[in-house]
Amino acid sequence: MRSIWNGAISFGLVSIPIKLVNATESHSISFRQIHTEDNGRIRYRKVCELEDREVGQAEIGKGYEDADGTIIPISDEDLSHLPIPTARTIEIVAFVPADRIDPLQMDAAYYLAAGGAPAAKPYTLLREALKRSNKVAIAKYALRGRERLGMLRVVGDAIAMHGLLWPDEVRAPEGVAPDADVTVRDKELDLADALMDTLGEVELEDLHDKYREALEEVIAAKAAGETPPEVPEPAAGGKVLDLMAALEKSVRAARESRGEAPAPTEEAEVRRLAHGRATPKETGGKKSTATAAKKTVAKKTTPARKSTAKTTAAKTSTGKASAAKTSAAKTTSKSTAKTTKTTSTARTTAKKTPARKTASRKRSA
Repeated sequence: MRSIWNGAISFGLVSIPIKLVNATESHSISFRQIHTEDNGRIRYRKVCELEDREVGQAEIGKGYEDADGTIIPISDEDLSHLPIPTARTIEIVAFVPADRIDPLQMDAAYYLAAGGAPAAKPYTLLREALKRSNKVAIAKYALRGRERLGMLRVVGDAIAMHGLLWPDEVRAPEGVAPDADVTVRDKELDLADALMDTLGEVELEDLHDKYREALEEVIAAKAAGETPPEVPEPAAGGKVLDLMAALEKSVRAARESRGEAPAPTEEAEVRRLAHGRATPKETGGKKSTATAAKKTVAKKTTPARKSTAKTTAAKTSTGKASAAKTSAAKTTSKSTAKTTKTTSTARTTAKKTPARKTASRKRSA
């Protein structure tokens, strides 16, 4: 890896020669500007305004433009002799716990490589001291024309430095949080915790840039004269108005994606906004039921006159037929009852008559 800066770490009276190496690299795909009619490259040329000619990189230096437009040239030698101790030194000013550093302050990352054999002993000493103390070092250094703030920490067997923004470069989050007073219920927090537990942790090494991969596929297809792959349709979904429903569905989806059986939960209603209409105000159960009943009655009583007449006629004819059937049934039941009564009387009389004859014979004997 190529070093971008050479200097030393100042650790009290200890000086550690180091080389600054980029710890990160960009894998993003870059594009060129082209002329759309003939695919010709569009280039920027560096032209001197006074001589009206293009100049090379070797002829280009730095200059500061004063308020009146005067250009004050500044050379690399001027920058290397700035009257500050951090011109070529990473000066450690304090050791603090890692959680004292706000992630919002973190900027570019670098590795600090030991600058030769003499740097091995003090480099290892600083590394082991940082490990044992579980702290990070706060340092100042100068790079690319300005003094910067940095944080040194141990990564494996190396010392890494994160560039930090100065505290006054981080904006306060004013006006970012919602103004409305919102109450979060315990049940909602429980579901959010369940979702966090279900999603669990992830190995950061397994994450990759899918956008870059898709872009590479498009470039490869166009280079081969093929049709670029189609964009998959996103899953359709409305605006969820019920937070509990959204949380429950998220927990179930996360569990299903992991092959786990979904936990039994109460079904919550998910409603969608219809064509951007405002959400209706919530009303009490009785009111909404009465309103629904009124609407149902209104719907039932609003058919046209013809259909009403037909319905009435149908009801009348049905009623007459039912009445006729009812009266016939009543007559049949009455006659059946009379017949049954007569038959039962006859049977009773027949049974009683022999009994009387037998009794008279016994007495005469």
